[in-house]
Amino acid sequence: MKIAALAQLADPARCPRLVVKVGSALLVGKDGQPRREWLSALVAEIAAARAAGQEVIVVSSGAIALGARRLGLAKGGRGSLSDAQAAAAVGQIALAGLWAELLAGHGLTAAQVLLTLEDLEDRRRYLNVTATLGTLLAAGAVPVINENDTVATNEIRFGDNDRLAARVGQAAGAAGVLLLSDIDGLYDRDPRQPGAVRIPVVKGVTPEIHAMATGGSSSGLGSGGMTSKLQAAEIAELAGIALAIIDGQPTAPIATAFGAERGTLFLPRGRKQARKAWLGGKLRMRGSVHVDAGAARALEGGSSLLAAGVTQVDGEFQRGDAIAVLGPDGAVLARGLSEYDAAECARLMGRHSREHEALLGYAPRSALIHRDQLVLL
Repeated sequence: MKIAALAQLADPARCPRLVVKVGSALLVGKDGQPRREWLSALVAEIAAARAAGQEVIVVSSGAIALGARRLGLAKGGRGSLSDAQAAAAVGQIALAGLWAELLAGHGLTAAQVLLTLEDLEDRRRYLNVTATLGTLLAAGAVPVINENDTVATNEIRFGDNDRLAARVGQAAGAAGVLLLSDIDGLYDRDPRQPGAVRIPVVKGVTPEIHAMATGGSSSGLGSGGMTSKLQAAEIAELAGIALAIIDGQPTAPIATAFGAERGTLFLPRGRKQARKAWLGGKLRMRGSVHVDAGAARALEGGSSLLAAGVTQVDGEFQRGDAIAVLGPDGAVLARGLSEYDAAECARLMGRHSREHEALLGYAPRSALIHRDQLVLL
């Protein structure tokens, strides 16, 4: 059964496993203290979902905001990378303790999981995350996940928990991801403008949908805006996961939004093979190749990428690295695992397969990117 309406995310038959993402501005007040009353109501909703037979994974921000107050750091702990890392180290203990305490009040066990970007970008580590989450859920625990900001750097990080939530949903095999925000969905323009209209259902994140987004967080506490939520929706839809944005500010926000059918639901595409879903959701590409119109048509028809259709090679990548495939207009058509390193790709581009052995000095592989290791976007 596919999810076609917002409230169906609460149906264990349609959505047996749900990821709920909570942002800093919802969990931490402007005084740097946790909003315990609000969080208690949310935990009660999670407990009710568990009692109804739905498994729930929480992706929770708030460590930096909590730690910054305890350390007396300016700008909410975001004045510098070192400040953010120090604040996260202190705040993560407080955040985990808060979730553990409130979940225990409903007889539920919290399990802390801290992830970095590389944990989900590297295939072996991604599979380890998948196995760990599966074991925790089978044992009845509620995983509470956050980015490991104490070791993450500006160059190698998710940067916001919206995209992390989508990747966690993919790794956990969830049917739905619910982003609790400070706004009740995607609007056709800045919602502060007169006449702005909320879009209840989105069938595919297109360039037109991206144009509606406004960057930045209105609270000043978080790191994501609507742009990051649309990127999360793209990851989710490629993995066959429904993603929704709802207003997280009311008490019992999930029941409030579902009861009023108020939010934006991004419909999933057909669920992809696990490896292709992982590829489609990867955030870091090691390089890229540009292809001509003929190669672009062949890819859309389900073919592998042959070197003859490649017109340009960018970046320094090795065999097995994830690279982007760009069409003649520069738009990203696909992602895949390269069968050659960048230098070999540059030697082979535009050349017919029968020439490859002479160029390489060894028997060539069947394609530059095999169709089994390639996902169209």
